[in-house]
Amino acid sequence: MTPRLQKLHDALAQAGFRPTERFGQLTIEVPAADYLGAASKLKDMGFEQLIDLCGVDYAAYGDRPREGPRFAAVVHLLSVSNNVRLRVRSFCPDDAFPVLASLVEVWPAANWFEREAFDLFGIIFEGHPDLRRILTDYGFVGHPFRKDFPLSGYVEMRYDPEQKRVVYQPVTIDPREVTPRIVREPNYAHEK
Repeated sequence: MTPRLQKLHDALAQAGFRPTERFGQLTIEVPAADYLGAASKLKDMGFEQLIDLCGVDYAAYGDRPREGPRFAAVVHLLSVSNNVRLRVRSFCPDDAFPVLASLVEVWPAANWFEREAFDLFGIIFEGHPDLRRILTDYGFVGHPFRKDFPLSGYVEMRYDPEQKRVVYQPVTIDPREVTPRIVREPNYAHEK
């Protein structure tokens, strides 16, 4: 661990967090009930910028099914003044209805990131000022980045020139094998 990371590690431990180091970056895991409070504390510690917030579905993670909560929000923070980054992860306590507090009041940049995590993973951010879909259509059914979402979806939309409008219809994609086929001329690898 570099001296800068060690200094941050010690400061986080003194503030009551339990940081772990992986890939040259510190991570803290925060319970859902303390998520907003921890964010405020981290901002006071000098993490003035939220770089990214994304949803994660741990339904099948690695080579075995994950034990414990399924959905989490992962936040990447930056302290420009201290030149350090921090990863914060918080798991949603209920898999059937994943909810976390919104970080918009702490870092306004979280607004669109939380909308994206809501749209793609179905994570509800309580207290968000405008939580609605951002990447899929308003009539879209489901959350496409969940691991149990069907690969071909449920419905597709297309423009119908006869009706002069967009219509929805059941998906018509035939299952297929997606292994690439390589076509080469005869004697490709043989010397001439």
